[in-house]
Amino acid sequence: MDRRTVVRAALVAGTGVVVAACTGGGNDSPVPGGGQQAESGPVAKLTAQPAVDAKDVPVRGPVTVRVADGALADVKLTNADGEAVEGSFNADRTVWTSGETLGYGKTYTYTASATGTDNKPAQLAGSFTTLNPKQQIRVTINPADNAQVGVAMPVSVKFSADVSNKAEIEKALTLDTGQQVEGSWGWLSDRQVDFRPKEYWPANITINAAAKLYGIDLGGGAYARADVTTKFKIGRNQVVKINTPDHVMNVYRGGAKVKSYPCSNGLDSDVNRNTPNGTFIVMTREPAAIFDNARYGYTNVNKKWACRISNHGEYIHENQDNAAAIGHTNNSHGCVNLLAADAKNYFDSALIGDPVEITGSRLGGPVNSDVMDWLVSWSAWRGKSAL
Repeated sequence: MDRRTVVRAALVAGTGVVVAACTGGGNDSPVPGGGQQAESGPVAKLTAQPAVDAKDVPVRGPVTVRVADGALADVKLTNADGEAVEGSFNADRTVWTSGETLGYGKTYTYTASATGTDNKPAQLAGSFTTLNPKQQIRVTINPADNAQVGVAMPVSVKFSADVSNKAEIEKALTLDTGQQVEGSWGWLSDRQVDFRPKEYWPANITINAAAKLYGIDLGGGAYARADVTTKFKIGRNQVVKINTPDHVMNVYRGGAKVKSYPCSNGLDSDVNRNTPNGTFIVMTREPAAIFDNARYGYTNVNKKWACRISNHGEYIHENQDNAAAIGHTNNSHGCVNLLAADAKNYFDSALIGDPVEITGSRLGGPVNSDVMDWLVSWSAWRGKSAL
């Protein structure tokens, strides 16, 4: 084939293309390969987070549906029971965000529609499944709502099983005191973390505490059943001070001595019966208490106006039977003995969480107590934090 033949063929082909382009009209024009020309889709693009068919979705984050090049017309998110999950649009209706916490091990379904900038509708539909914990752990927080407590009261978060992801747990614990208070969380065991201030709490403040742990892996695939919160008040500043050789229990309010009660403390000659040194807190207030100590040969001993100050067995309580020693001799088994009238007077003034400072004894504070927040130095307490 010579060059002119090639050129002619090209011209013929070109002519054919021009003719085809100028023939007919509308959307019925033939397209290369046959058939009809496809109509362009909507410009609006819908996306969701979590994505369609996602598995093991975290329950803490919100569900979002977004549209690009358009505005959302409607979004519905329903749980496995067909109930709608609350949510809201942003101002220009380009984002919808859920407003409820998701449940563990649940399937959620969403449908969304939008109108694009080209006025064409667009839709999205799908479902996802949330994570299903290996174990759900109960979490509690103390003091309880509306409690009024003393200035040494710790905030205590406890778990129904051992936890190991302690740093992440601490990050989810919050306190609002309304003023600057230096303090730290400290782990007393794998099931308990407490917060105590460096110094005693300021008097008459309100504390809001929260453990927002739902949806956080507590360790080994265990998750909290629910968030827990509390709101309580710190009462007046009342501190008990006992120097055991003095046989006197002094009570201070706002730094000023308001009461002095004669007392008898743990037997001086037997260190195992000493009232231990340290800063304790009033843990319980019991109008009547029963004391047993088989080691020292007594059981079912009933005493009144008892304030427990440690899990080691020490109380401040009435012991009128020991009146001859009260104010003169230390002969108890570790408790602080008061005359009946004085015990009642002190009992009526006490709050859970009041500090009791004991000095002068040969016995140190019990280190195995689950209420040992004030029995260690501030630096040692800070060392119990996981952060």
